[in-house]
Amino acid sequence: MTFVTVASGLQFPEGPIACADGSIVLVEMFRPSLTHISSTGLISIVTSIVGGPNGAAVGPDGRMYVCNNGAAFAPVRAADGGIDVVYSDAQRYIGGSIDVVDMASGAVTTLYRTCDGVPLRAPNDLVFDAHGGFYVSDLGYPMTGYAPASPIYYARADGSRIAVCVANASGPNGVGLSPDGTRLYWAETMAGRLMSVVVDAPGVCTGAPVVLYQFPAGDALDSLAIDAEGNVCVAVLGSGAIACVSPTGALIARYPTGDAGTTNICFGGADRRTAFVTLGRSGQVVSMQWHCAGLALVHEC
Repeated sequence: MTFVTVASGLQFPEGPIACADGSIVLVEMFRPSLTHISSTGLISIVTSIVGGPNGAAVGPDGRMYVCNNGAAFAPVRAADGGIDVVYSDAQRYIGGSIDVVDMASGAVTTLYRTCDGVPLRAPNDLVFDAHGGFYVSDLGYPMTGYAPASPIYYARADGSRIAVCVANASGPNGVGLSPDGTRLYWAETMAGRLMSVVVDAPGVCTGAPVVLYQFPAGDALDSLAIDAEGNVCVAVLGSGAIACVSPTGALIARYPTGDAGTTNICFGGADRRTAFVTLGRSGQVVSMQWHCAGLALVHEC
């Protein structure tokens, strides 16, 4: 598989969103910022975001909804120039939040900091459904003595309500919905597994989660996207790859990226068959051709 460099010089890119005009919006966790990359590769900062922006999605109002891990992570410059990631100490960490960015003005507002009085720890990724809400994973932050459970929440885009949807996930990272919206997927980072649960109603998942696919020892998982065939396309940390797992739990393909900090994937282009992949360690966005179209998001830029 051939990867083409789209942009470089980024400070740990994550949360890519492909726009209709060929540009990409993403977050840079260690700049920290919401960043725009034009169709010709020109990089510009939309706005700075205090903390650690970790994922993004377009909301029903056209604004960008951003997972902010509250600077739960810190960069470490490796000998080869790459960026490695470690947990921040408690003095650097400011607490997690869901923030909203007005793309025209760059204004940042905080939508959620707590759920039923419990602080958000390190919100990581989010996906909108067709009902005006979104699912958001909380990877967790181990330095504060909070309870070990790492929830997946369901929240209203208007800021009126956030509630636990999945209570005891193990370090949930990327989240996605099946094409018909009836199944929620998430990646558990250190466990190296993709999980799945039936969505009974918006934000309601009463059944027991099941393991969709267990990756081999040594593979950690980051964020994910869904393609039009319902396959789960997930970034693999460590060995550095994009893996494609079918809705029935079969590994369809694995594409090495050469970057141990492979963080995320999104789909764009006129036919949505261009996969854009964020490489955190080397600070790049690269592209490749996918075998089918990516799933259209509920809200797009």
